[in-house]
Amino acid sequence: MSFLNPKRWYHSLGKRRFYEALLLIVFILFFYGPLLYTFMLAFANKYEYPSIIPSQFGFQWWNYVLNQPTLVKSIGLSFEFAFATTFISMIICLPAAYVLARYNFPGRKMVMFSFLLGNAFPKIGIYTSMAIVFYKMNLMGTFTGVLLIHLIECMMMMIWLPTSAFRNVPANQEEAARDAGAGPLRTFWYVTLPTAWPGIAVAAMFAFIASLGESTGTLLVGLPYYRTMTVEMYGVILDYPSTAGAVFSLILIAPNLALLLLMRRYLGADTLARGYKMG
Repeated sequence: MSFLNPKRWYHSLGKRRFYEALLLIVFILFFYGPLLYTFMLAFANKYEYPSIIPSQFGFQWWNYVLNQPTLVKSIGLSFEFAFATTFISMIICLPAAYVLARYNFPGRKMVMFSFLLGNAFPKIGIYTSMAIVFYKMNLMGTFTGVLLIHLIECMMMMIWLPTSAFRNVPANQEEAARDAGAGPLRTFWYVTLPTAWPGIAVAAMFAFIASLGESTGTLLVGLPYYRTMTVEMYGVILDYPSTAGAVFSLILIAPNLALLLLMRRYLGADTLARGYKMG
């Protein structure tokens, strides 16, 4: 066990590198430790606290969770809302983002700031106010009401990131395309959109992830008819064993991780990083 002796590593690496390695280990344990523990717990057939490692591994709790009709229904419903939210938010927000990027008009900065301001207040207060309006409009417990909540949840990123992406497209490229005879729509489709695509793709990814993770507004507006994964998670934590909760957590995490890896693969790490620029 001399390999794990801290003194050996201290003298081998030197004081500075030893503490840098120690900080790196603490960082990895802090951020990835809970995820690794959840992953391990999800595949535990038998686990007793306070043991760290389960005594038996298997798929018992995966079968248990996937055989619960309400939980399976919530998974499909979450993806239904996520795809609808991403698609509709792109249709609404991309033209608005282009206008905000290309035209200066009175109140433009205030419009941009208003989207940021909406995320500065506790969401439960905003959603409670909206629920009062939704109640009068008969939108409580409806697909449309929940969808509006999800659209509001992702509105800031779907405006800010594409606006920044459109602003970074050189105006002379659009002018050259128009001089060559291309109309506004053709110029946007073949010149502006491909150049701004990394920022738009990142914004769409955030919208999808935000919709999958939205719970407060869905719980308030959607019950009892619309119960997404995050809403069902409250019941899973309270009514099911911790191993079942770990399985459901992985089901929530997996799509987000897969989406990020796919975007990294097909867009490239550098292109994806450029998409995160806010200005």
